[in-house]
Amino acid sequence: MLTNPDALTVLCFGDSNTYGQRSEQVELGRWPVDMRWTGQLQRLLGDEYSVIEEGLSGRTTDLDDCEQIGANGREYLRPCLETHLPLDIVVLMLGTNDLKVRFERSSAQIVSAVSELVDDILVTASSRDGAQSHIVLLAPVPPDNRRPKFAELYGADFDRQSIDKSQELAGGLRALAVSRGLAFVSLGDVASVGEDGLHLDRDSHAPVAELVAQAIKGKVAV
Repeated sequence: MLTNPDALTVLCFGDSNTYGQRSEQVELGRWPVDMRWTGQLQRLLGDEYSVIEEGLSGRTTDLDDCEQIGANGREYLRPCLETHLPLDIVVLMLGTNDLKVRFERSSAQIVSAVSELVDDILVTASSRDGAQSHIVLLAPVPPDNRRPKFAELYGADFDRQSIDKSQELAGGLRALAVSRGLAFVSLGDVASVGEDGLHLDRDSHAPVAELVAQAIKGKVAV
């Protein structure tokens, strides 16, 4: 825990790609903190910022999942925000798990659900001076069903339509960010998924951290 009382607080709220799940050697779980993009973000921002990692594997935007208790991101978001107040910046990255076949969601519906999460952040989170928290919206890297372990691990969850819809998400989320005046980063511009076709490969965590750090520093001056 960072102990600088003047540090700006950054909450990173997302799914397994915020949790830091390995794409290679998935049985080993998450990458060590110094390799995860959130850990590298802390190093890049320095002691003037305090990064809080709130990633949960399988988390959706606002959907209950019969295969995972507690996956509904909207149900947890407001208590999470209130737990960590005051919050200067909220980094939000969700949507990949909404693409699962069983949810039958379009990309537009996913973007709409993310918009509701943005509303929840704006009415719940505030900085130490009482201002609204700044939001940095991230578009996830699209899954890639051509990767060697994808069919074995996730073929039952994601079909061809899921992959097609994932390609549409970045554009929809970018439009949402523009309409709401949010900082925006499309991770597909700098990052790739690894062998499992769903999670960031090891080498992608550093450029993701760099892009997010740039977005944060461009939005909030220390």
